[in-house]
Amino acid sequence: MSNDTFGQLPAVRITAPDGAQALIALYGAHLASWTTADGRERLFMSAASPRDGSAAIRGGVPVIFPQFSTRGTGQRHGLARLSHWRLADQGSTDTTAWAEFALTQDDVPPALAAAWPHPFALTLRFTLKPDALEMRFHAANTGDAPFDFACALHTYYLVDDFTRTSLSGLRDEPPLHFGPPLDNIYPSTASLTLASGHGTLELAQEGFTEFVVWNPGAEAAARLTDLRDDEWQRFVCIEPARVDQQPLAAGASWTGLHTLTARS
Repeated sequence: MSNDTFGQLPAVRITAPDGAQALIALYGAHLASWTTADGRERLFMSAASPRDGSAAIRGGVPVIFPQFSTRGTGQRHGLARLSHWRLADQGSTDTTAWAEFALTQDDVPPALAAAWPHPFALTLRFTLKPDALEMRFHAANTGDAPFDFACALHTYYLVDDFTRTSLSGLRDEPPLHFGPPLDNIYPSTASLTLASGHGTLELAQEGFTEFVVWNPGAEAAARLTDLRDDEWQRFVCIEPARVDQQPLAAGASWTGLHTLTARS
């Protein structure tokens, strides 16, 4: 592991024994890059995204907590992606390397903390394995009263052409061949397969209740200031999520696991 930067933001780089790498900005515990051992970047990052902490990062893996989108009365997509996390632990084995990041109520900017005043503790561990990346998200209620929360790992996958990309494995659905803009929610399933000219990835999850699939299309992309007009063609978001806020009892915790595996 080594200290690094993402734009103007402090970051941590982890390198696996096989040469795979991940770059995580402390702002949002945001996974900004994942390259497999073959040197291939697997995540999309907008060239127009802020990289100075002035706004959420567009691309990579934004962490959504405690609210998904506008499904609640608080900050859109929550406070986790707008807060500075701490490196809590790190390590390696003969085949893996990992780093774990932590966030509590005390780390949240005051304005956001005032709007959602619940004691909590989050950890997010990124583990590089041979041809795979594992993300383990853990949320704990450290207060004496229950609270409701939603969460997601809003992953932007790099593809060579959105319109020539497909997703299979959705529950009770045929393979999805992308074309028009989409913002769909599907029930959780054990694994999905994303195929494009850029490569094939298997996406597996545990604990989350849905997969959200999103791409803005050309018209909506043109209205986003942190996305270049043509960049919609180079990504698709497929995110493990629990989109509706659900209760977490005082002293209780929840864990979601998402594993990305590169297939030859």
